[in-house]
Amino acid sequence: MQTLFITGGNRGIGLELVKQSLQNNDVVFCTFRGDTPPDLPLTQEERGRLTWLQLDVTNGTDLARLPALLVNQPIDILINNAGVIGPDTQSYNDMDTQGWLHTFEVNTIAPLMVTNALLNNLRLSDAPRVVTVSSQMGALHRESTGMIAYRSSKAAVNKVMQVLSLELKAQQIVVCPVHPGWVQTDMGGSEADITAEQSASGILALARGLTMEDSGKFYTWEGKEHVW
Repeated sequence: MQTLFITGGNRGIGLELVKQSLQNNDVVFCTFRGDTPPDLPLTQEERGRLTWLQLDVTNGTDLARLPALLVNQPIDILINNAGVIGPDTQSYNDMDTQGWLHTFEVNTIAPLMVTNALLNNLRLSDAPRVVTVSSQMGALHRESTGMIAYRSSKAAVNKVMQVLSLELKAQQIVVCPVHPGWVQTDMGGSEADITAEQSASGILALARGLTMEDSGKFYTWEGKEHVW
């Protein structure tokens, strides 16, 4: 049994991460936006291991209250999953700049701020790991066009996590970004390669097996190292 903290757990990959973690007998803290969390068909025992937290990952007030809510609560695995695809217009000659800024706020800045808010909880774990859901669309070695806001936010969060892995090395906290695959979700669309169940299963298997030797590397949902 491990304790996981998952952001953006009310839909898509995040919801599958919650479901599969509960099936694995883990304790799960999960954030959601909106008025109410999803009503999952869970057993009473599973409900006892799940805590929903209403939280906007870009809201400083919400993040500031996390330490008080989780006093003396170890967190073994933090999965920064919350993310957005970006504005409707994000090409080089037609960019919604305010939407671009919001994309950076959610996809790049929030994972760092959530991690900072939970550092004391991670330190209480014997093997703390931070996994941030990124994308190969932010990998600099891949040449492709369009989706500039989304791509740049993921390229940036990859660098943030690489730097963070070095900053937290002395504290023995593993930090890795992961490409979740092209997933059949609202964001990925119905034509995507894999299901949310497959992606979540791979991410969890990767997260559970990470060691300090892996920290600072970029992985795929299949557990393979990805070229930056």
